[in-house]
Amino acid sequence: MNRQTFNEINITPLTDIFLVLLIIMMVIAPILDQQGLSLAIPEYVEKSSINKESKLITVTVTQDNKYLIDDNEVFENDLLVTIKEMSQEKPDGLLIQASGNSTHQSVVRVMDSARNAGVQSISIVEL
Repeated sequence: MNRQTFNEINITPLTDIFLVLLIIMMVIAPILDQQGLSLAIPEYVEKSSINKESKLITVTVTQDNKYLIDDNEVFENDLLVTIKEMSQEKPDGLLIQASGNSTHQSVVRVMDSARNAGVQSISIVEL
């Protein structure tokens, strides 16, 4: 029996694995670039310390997901326009008073409308 020694390493399977990993990273990389919300966590503020005379737009999200701005009901489609008009009079920002039973979607809809209206400062308080 004459045996030959094998002195070379076959790197073809290793190359295949690296190519598959490269393709996976190329597919996943654009997904990682998606923009999220940048939130600054404020310190706890008592509800009574909020000044009613401040120049804040106050949006209340009720437990049945209705929107109230200054105690007047605003429909979902009119939210952006109303916030944009009121931000001219009240430039300090927006205060969202959300019920604990309101949906996350309705609160985020107010935040999106405010951001699209050009509001820079958004605060959230639970009722």
